[in-house]
Order: sequence, then C-alpha cells, then structure tokens
Amino acid sequence: MRRLLLLVCAIVLADTVLYSALAPLLPHYADEFGLSKGEAGLLVGAYAAGALLAALPGGLAAARFGPRRAVIGGLVLMAVASVAFGFADSAPALGLARLAQGVGSALSWTGGLAWLVAGTPRARRGEMIGTAMGAAIFGALLGPAVGAVAEALGSRVVFSAIAGISLLLVGWALRTQAVAADPQPARAYLRAVREPVILGALWLIVLPAVLFGVISVLVPLELGDAGWSAAAIAAAFIGSAAIEMVVAPLLGRFSDRRGRLLPLRIALAGGVAVTTGLAFAGRPAVVVVLLVATAVTFGAFWAPAMALLADGAERMGLAQGLAFGLLNASWGAGNSVGPPLGGALADLGGDALPYALLALVCAVTLLAVSRGRRLLGTPLARVPESS
Repeated sequence: MRRLLLLVCAIVLADTVLYSALAPLLPHYADEFGLSKGEAGLLVGAYAAGALLAALPGGLAAARFGPRRAVIGGLVLMAVASVAFGFADSAPALGLARLAQGVGSALSWTGGLAWLVAGTPRARRGEMIGTAMGAAIFGALLGPAVGAVAEALGSRVVFSAIAGISLLLVGWALRTQAVAADPQPARAYLRAVREPVILGALWLIVLPAVLFGVISVLVPLELGDAGWSAAAIAAAFIGSAAIEMVVAPLLGRFSDRRGRLLPLRIALAGGVAVTTGLAFAGRPAVVVVLLVATAVTFGAFWAPAMALLADGAERMGLAQGLAFGLLNASWGAGNSVGPPLGGALADLGGDALPYALLALVCAVTLLAVSRGRRLLGTPLARVPESS
C-alpha cells in the first residue's frame, strides 16, 4: 500500500504543478496577448474544462480497463500537452494546450485515486486521500515556483522538463501492481446522481473548485496591478499552499474519526469569513493574508468531501473509477466556470462582486449541510451489476 500511495502522490503532485504554474505567468500572458480579466479567466479555466470533458469517459475507462491503464494514458497525454504549452505562441494555442492537459489530468486523477481507494481499508480512507491531497497541494506549492522559473528561463525548457517527468511516472506505474477492473454500464452514473450522499459530496467538491478558480484569477491580477513581480506572486501562492499541504492529511484523519460532515461545516463557515474579507480587502498585504487563510478554509473541503464520495460509492456498489470520474466532472465544472465567471463579474462590478456572491453561496450551503446531515447519512440503493 505504501508504494501505491507514493505513486499516486507523485501523479497528483505532477498534475497540480502543471495546473498552478500558470498563476505567476498570467500577468505576462495577459500583457503579451492583451487579455481582459474575463479572457484571462478563460485561459485559467481551460485546464478544468478539459478535465470536465474527459471526467465521465475517464471514469468509465478506469472502471472498464483498470485504474493503471487510465493513469498511463493520462500521463502520456499530459506529457504531450505540456510540450505544446511550452511552445505555444498565441492565446488560442495556450488555451488548447491547457485543455489537453486537463483531459490527461482527468484520466490520471481518476485512475490514481480509484487505484488508491481500492487498496485502502475504509477506516483509513480519509487519511490516505488526505495524504494524496497533501501531495497535490505540494504540487500547487511548487507550481508557482515552476511558473516563475519559466518566466526567467523560458517556457519551452521548463514545460519540456515537466513532460519528461510525466514519462518517468509512466515507467513507475508499469512497475506497480495493478488492481482488478470493475466494469459497470454508463447508466450507473444516472443512478449515482440520484443519491443524496453522492449529490451532496459532489457539490462540496464543486464549491471549493469555484472558490479556488476565482482566487487563481483575481489575486494574481490584483497583485500584478499593484506592481508585484511574478516571483513575489509565486511566493504568496507558495506560502498559501504550504499551509494547505500540512492541513490536508490532518483533516483526512480527523474525518475518519469524527465523521465527514463536521470538518465540512467548519470549512463552509471559514469560507464565508474569508470571501467576505476579500470583498472588502483594499491593500495587497491584506489580500495576501486572506490568500493564506483560503488554504485552510477552502482546502478543508477536499479530503472529507472525497472520502464522503468514496464511502457513498462503496455503499451503493458504484465502481470507484466511476465515483472519481464524477469527482473530476465536479471539480472541472467548478474550476472551468469559476475563473471566467469571477473575471467577468470583476470586469462588471469590481473584485468585491464575485467575492460577495461566493460568501452568500457558502452561507447557503452551510445551512443546507446543517439541516440535511441526516439525509446525507441515509442508506443507499445498490447499483445493479453490469451484464
């Protein structure tokens, strides 16, 4: 189990390095290609859009062909797309490369997490998922630093090196013991989304994806307008991710012991506070402090929500590959909508408008989770086995 955990941690780390490397590069691309905040949001959101497009097919592939094959396919595609991103010379080319990276991400995340859950006892599921998320967050920590290096040395060299790392991970996956495939029909998705536990878990994945998506656009652009360099912006995101990396495994273990909903209610309350603060923040120093706070509040959703989804899938007999396909679809939906929507709303009414709306959404969700905790714990109907 330890070898598998290390492999999955390396896979999600590489993925989030790619995703978050854009943050310090975004002001440069916005200036070079004359992008508005809304257009910059589309570039940021292209990665998540690719993950959204491939999420459900990726889940079916992981269930039918096995998680290891899904992981290998995703890593190969990420390698090719990374080279394309490094050599892109226009905004549409950058966007298409980011889209392809997201497709590869959907396959590698779905396969990797399904592989991990299949080899983990339920009593330690939150801890293992939290550890994997800690590695993913470490990738988010390294990503801005990689972006700053790409700003200094050139995108071609840096993103080609990332492609090489992805291919090394392919070799590691080939030498790791596979788990059995669990093929199920596509209609299993329809049965799954009728269950309150599954729907609740998916929304609790969508919401932080939207929150982080908006932050990834508005904060770098605000700091860039204030005269911050790519390196300084990277440092702010690195500090935030470092805290989230430490907190994620602890929250996963806490959810194993105290249940999935308590840490989620705490995260929602924190989300209300932080987004309200960002709506009124007027100085870069205050924005950076609140950016660090998002690491604890927004990051606290991931491990318990993902463990809640895995628990629900197990109880209804849904293949974990399909469950994590739904997870990727939820994350992709939130993170593909969040950046362009946040940027467009900021263009219309200033940064305070999207932050205030997010605070309201967090508050309504907190109320719904508090009132619906019994519903989220109801028994689930099993999905019939495929013929």
